[in-house]
Amino acid sequence: MKRIAVFPGSFDPFTVGHQNIVLRAMLMFDEIIVAIGENSQKKYMLSLEKRKAIIADAFKGVEQVKVESYSGLTVDYCNAEEAKFILRGLRNSRDLDFEQPIAQLNKKLDDSIETVFLVNAPEFSAINSSIVREIYLNGGDVSDFLPNGIKLEE
Repeated sequence: MKRIAVFPGSFDPFTVGHQNIVLRAMLMFDEIIVAIGENSQKKYMLSLEKRKAIIADAFKGVEQVKVESYSGLTVDYCNAEEAKFILRGLRNSRDLDFEQPIAQLNKKLDDSIETVFLVNAPEFSAINSSIVREIYLNGGDVSDFLPNGIKLEE
């Protein structure tokens, strides 16, 4: 049986921290689906198409990684994709405090799906999409925080 993990998020934008989690997780899973969650209540800086294109560019030529989008419950999406794992990155204890109850509720919703946490590498622990977005929107250079060669311009 194929070991498939879903790495869900809004990825607005996708950062080097996200990329590092996926690259490290490739050692554990046969396939990783970077799944962009669609939330109609949220206002995004980048369009869904742009976010998909950025992530696809970051993993160009890597057959083990797929980029998809979904709406609804993550466990329902996992079941549709026959994924038994949800992959999440942790930068700090605040992330754990946020992610742990979600993982526990997902386990309650579907006992067959496990959440796997990877702690970010130290050099990426300060990087988060919200801060990168603010730097970008205020004219700052975000190239160090994005996968090589990725540009945010639409």
